Amino acid sequence: MMKFTKQNFIFLLGGIIIYVVDIGVDFWVASKYFCQGQYSWSILILCFRGFSLLITQIFSYEWFKNDWEGTDTGKLKWIFLVHLFQCGIFIRYWFALKYGYQAAFKQKCSGDAPETDSPNLIQKQAIDVVTDINMLSVFKTFLETTPQLCVQIYILMEHGKSNFSQYVAVIMSFCGISFSVVDYQISLRKSLPEKDEFLVLSKLVYLFYKLLTITSWIISVTLIMLLSVRSSVILLILLWICGFTWTVKQHTTFCKSKKMEYLYRTVVGIILIFTFFNIKGRKTKVCISIYYATHTVVTLGILFVYVFWKPSIIKEISFTVVSILTILSLVLGIIFLVVYYRCFHPNAYCRPQACSDEVDGEAGHKDRVKICRFQNFIMQ
Repeated sequence: MMKFTKQNFIFLLGGIIIYVVDIGVDFWVASKYFCQGQYSWSILILCFRGFSLLITQIFSYEWFKNDWEGTDTGKLKWIFLVHLFQCGIFIRYWFALKYGYQAAFKQKCSGDAPETDSPNLIQKQAIDVVTDINMLSVFKTFLETTPQLCVQIYILMEHGKSNFSQYVAVIMSFCGISFSVVDYQISLRKSLPEKDEFLVLSKLVYLFYKLLTITSWIISVTLIMLLSVRSSVILLILLWICGFTWTVKQHTTFCKSKKMEYLYRTVVGIILIFTFFNIKGRKTKVCISIYYATHTVVTLGILFVYVFWKPSIIKEISFTVVSILTILSLVLGIIFLVVYYRCFHPNAYCRPQACSDEVDGEAGHKDRVKICRFQNFIMQ
């Protein structure tokens, strides 16, 4: 079993800081747009924030219900109330700090420690709570951060004028995406016993693969928006339908209820608009090839439209820089993708038996729920 280290605790603190600062930046940017009379942009920024917050709170509460099944209902009522006021993530951060600090700094290695305070149990508690946070962070990243980044870049390119708050918002968005994808992969390796340790070099390769491919696609979507916002919305809806349909055909079993399962598939469809995830832990060489080949064709198609149409909204010099940045990001991202899957990606996934083994007692039931949840979650 992998351990929750001091480095992981520092990453956790960094994630909390970015989360809190990101909230402040969103309201700061929205207030700036509102004061400038750009009410639509202000409302759109807050809508992305509200939508992602609602979805993550729903999943967070459902996971609390699953994990605390059979326990005191009074606790669940308080948990429901906190989630109703959209603050459930802070409860999870509190548990993460509590167990993470114990695992990283106060763990006892003595053999005579009580079973409830055993090193393995403390490690598992820390890894489990951080894993749940990182899963929610993935949802937030692609429901809020990535769409907001598209909007921010679109505003910068359309108007040509910018202020300090817009650059801060763009930087915070990229930081949020970076922390989310890396923390998620770290949690995946720690939570699934068949996964190898996620070393520093593999973290960097994985980060550049995700960040570069997502950056290229965000610029491509922004270019479509500059031509026609309606066309970009239609394209994104078509891509979501394709992602949702593929997810349904994979027969995912992430949630206990059918309603939550379809909500999960809806969210995964949105995630698949921006980046590829293997939602069943199977070999996906063909699927990932088709996915990025499609993104490449669409990206090149958009650039060719700009070359032959030459819209006045973008200057020739600016288009040259943007097109080079788009193609370079895509090519480098695919190179890092190939390197990651050839050299660093583990071929083994957790065994299905881990979910079906019968374990007596409440603790055993909680362990089984935890393993099942992450095993059935989107895997890379």
